[in-house]
Amino acid sequence: MHTILGAGGPVANALTQELINNNDTVRLVSRKPVQINAANVTWQKADLLNYDEILQASQVSTVIYLCAGLVYDKEVWRQQWPVIIQNVINVAKATGARLIFFDNVYSYGLVNGAMTEDTPYHPSSVKGQIRVDVANTLMDEVKAGNIRASIARGADFYGTDSLNAFFDQMVLKRLSEKLSAQWIGKAKTLHSFTYIPDAGKAMFLLGQHPESDNQVWHIPTAPAITGQQFIELAARIYKMKPSFFAVNKFLLWCYGLFNKTVMGTVEMYYQYDHDYIFDSSKFEKAFNFKTTSYEDGIKHMSEILYKASV
Repeated sequence: MHTILGAGGPVANALTQELINNNDTVRLVSRKPVQINAANVTWQKADLLNYDEILQASQVSTVIYLCAGLVYDKEVWRQQWPVIIQNVINVAKATGARLIFFDNVYSYGLVNGAMTEDTPYHPSSVKGQIRVDVANTLMDEVKAGNIRASIARGADFYGTDSLNAFFDQMVLKRLSEKLSAQWIGKAKTLHSFTYIPDAGKAMFLLGQHPESDNQVWHIPTAPAITGQQFIELAARIYKMKPSFFAVNKFLLWCYGLFNKTVMGTVEMYYQYDHDYIFDSSKFEKAFNFKTTSYEDGIKHMSEILYKASV
């Protein structure tokens, strides 16, 4: 039994499809129903803030995947993440299931060079410190021998089925609508983006290989290129001029006055005006994984967006 806590998000959906393709038995767990038309998939309602509900939903699990995405608000994160991670740790102890936690790179803060699994934690934001505390809480239990768990980290996303990602919304969707692209920060800095289908495949592989437990893994991600190169590549695929508007920190803050999610991005602005280089070579070597190129990923998204528009 493979149980996905926080089902319904982009990574959870991609992972679900990989498990379905492998004929694994899957239980999706979330507060809102998730509709998946497959005989080997069931859904169960549970609130990750409620230990008893999670425990009930996780019975007979062999692997538990934590793919939760909270409201993008540091106060919500401050209140809810400590409760969620402790609940899930306790469930892993009670069931004996392996635990794989999908995380981001906020804990590293601003890094001069490439982010690797050995990069020390120096958060540059409140949300980053919260992620440090969550990661340390989890891995302390691993070191104590209380659970078997791993952290799988990804860079910024693209290729989401909901288009709920910076690159999908501000570049790909706008180009599909014949509009100029938008970019946060400096388009001449390097940036890494993790392709969601690759993230799903990577989570699946970690779930299939118990020997991968008790460590941090970087999800396979193509080498970083500049924002301008991203836009030029996407514009060529969409047969558009590579014109774009750069959103600086002040403008982002102004937009944030009317949108709480955007305001939550302001403290993360350091990721967009400095190089953001994500190294996933450890995973690629361990699993002989060929990462999807940005060109192939963007072409696939262009086909999805075209179908959605007709």
